[in-house]
Amino acid sequence: MTHRVRPAALRRRALLAALPAVALAAPRGAGAQPASGRPIRWILGFAPGGAGDITARLLAPKLQDALGQPVLIENRPSAGGIVAAEAVARGEPDGTILLLVTSTSPTAAAFYKSLPFDTERDFAPVGMISTFGHVQLVAPNAPWRNLTEVIAAAKARPGSINLGSIAVGTAQHLSAELFRVMAGIQAEVVTYRSTPDLVNAVAAGDVHLAFETLPPVIGQIGPGGRIKALSISSPQRFPGLLDVPTAIEAGLPGYVAESWNGIQAPARTPPAVVERINRELNRILAQPDIRDRLLALGLVPQPGTPQALQSRLVEEIATYRRVIEQAGIERQ
Repeated sequence: MTHRVRPAALRRRALLAALPAVALAAPRGAGAQPASGRPIRWILGFAPGGAGDITARLLAPKLQDALGQPVLIENRPSAGGIVAAEAVARGEPDGTILLLVTSTSPTAAAFYKSLPFDTERDFAPVGMISTFGHVQLVAPNAPWRNLTEVIAAAKARPGSINLGSIAVGTAQHLSAELFRVMAGIQAEVVTYRSTPDLVNAVAAGDVHLAFETLPPVIGQIGPGGRIKALSISSPQRFPGLLDVPTAIEAGLPGYVAESWNGIQAPARTPPAVVERINRELNRILAQPDIRDRLLALGLVPQPGTPQALQSRLVEEIATYRRVIEQAGIERQ
């Protein structure tokens, strides 16, 4: 039996429930503190309103209660999340400044020739929050039923099918380039400024196969939606869209591309502080209400160890560097 994501009204309620600003009332938690009595600044490398911002605002009050001190969110948007990451890399290693690290971090490390910090060494990993697959999207009236048919059509007429994503150097763009290389097809990769622009291009037929993360498009796919998902390039099917196969199942063996988010602190943050935040984060992610809200956003909770986050970061930097080299993308 297949299951679909919650109806749009329920998704909207889940989003709205996550949006209120972090409460500044006296926290209830007790125990060891990252730094006695001082607020924790949680820095985000993008503007308010996206999946990462909503995720942080959903978790912040829970962390505030668990850690016994205010958790204040600061949005510092910039290309590649560089401004936010630099602020944390240079912050005091006492547990009072954290970074919402995302898959933008390894893509930036691979795409930019130089950064004002060392992505692998200037941060202490705290833990993963969630993963979210990239969906391969077509117009509802597209002639292909799966990736096998798309690849066959592209090989039969080289250059006849294009691929679309948002901006150059993003995880979505590199996942499209990886698809092109792994499928062995000749296809132009067209980039757009924003997700709405990309969705409009797919719906109009200007883009034949688009690559985007699930959260910003989850409300627009499925029966009656503006676009159709042929597959999702995560290792397993998304729990809320079990009728959408993985890319491996849909016709491209070995193709996995997904995004994620987690928490980092400045390097040299005391291990005891990192362990405390990690423990509380994992406990919060296991709560049914938090899990349900994340799934409604298209996110799969991923509690784990600091070491697991660091391993994923390092592996993905190496992977994206190979993709950039194989695809002939000029580093910035």
